[in-house]
Amino acid sequence: MFAYIVRRIAYAIPILLGVNLIIFALFFFVNTPDQMARNILGDKNITQEQIDDWKRQHNYDLPYFFNADEPIPAAFTQTIFWQKSMRLFVFDFGKSDMTNASITSALKDRIPYSLGVTVPAFFGTIVIAIFFAMLVAFYRGTYIDFWTLIISVFMMSVSPLFYIIVGQAIFAIKLNLVPVSGADTGLHAIKFLLLPWAISIVAGFGAGVRYYRTVFLEEINRDYIRTARSKGLGEGKVLFKHALKNAMLPIITNVVVRIPFLIMGSILLENFFGIPGLGSYLIEALGQQDFAVIRSMVFVGACLYVAGLILVDISYTLVDPRIRLK
Repeated sequence: MFAYIVRRIAYAIPILLGVNLIIFALFFFVNTPDQMARNILGDKNITQEQIDDWKRQHNYDLPYFFNADEPIPAAFTQTIFWQKSMRLFVFDFGKSDMTNASITSALKDRIPYSLGVTVPAFFGTIVIAIFFAMLVAFYRGTYIDFWTLIISVFMMSVSPLFYIIVGQAIFAIKLNLVPVSGADTGLHAIKFLLLPWAISIVAGFGAGVRYYRTVFLEEINRDYIRTARSKGLGEGKVLFKHALKNAMLPIITNVVVRIPFLIMGSILLENFFGIPGLGSYLIEALGQQDFAVIRSMVFVGACLYVAGLILVDISYTLVDPRIRLK
């Protein structure tokens, strides 16, 4: 198992290197340091001297890949690629172009808020969707199955933004059951998170039920299910003990791949509910054209996604012993 994990991590390194090079090209060739300076300082009445001074303050005046004025190894380390790109691999994100504040500190401060929003809603959505999907599979071909599919498709067709606006209007403004927006720490944070949790679960219910229903319907038509039924096992035991266990591979695939989005946060929810998580941090950076923050967030997202894929591979081997480690 250890050798398998090492191999999977080794496969991820070239992927992240490629992602890093693409990010570097997009942020420093398509959008040059001079353009960054003009965006932040303003296009009007900006002299080249001011642009050069801003670039020196943020180390954007260095050569891209090789600094001929420095001896080796400084010739490679005193470059934009090393200072702004390669340091991302050790999670040294540098400072914000706008505020000059540490990006790493900001990420550490904001991650708990994002996890507080996404993790409970994530597991709540999975449990509820799997339960209803199994219920629908049990009553397949009946009115329960038909109307659940109709409701699921309808809920999938509605934008999450609609759920947010309607939820705030009814439960926060009209009924005054929860705050409209804001954040807190500890147990006091729950009152601010109840509505985002509920909206997130409702928004993901339709897609979750449809996906898991398809998985269970595929499993219950297999031979081992017919064998279990022929032995006199009840339908509930067949579904929960046999079908659910053997449907874990597609369930794990759907669940683990979504883990990166838990850490990155929900952009819409955090923005509309005033939660200072990573999603709102990215929105603020986009609005201010803070490319240092945007670059860091893109790389973090890529790392989390690759980590999710590695977790999927590892989970497969734990759930299904038929998968051999080659």
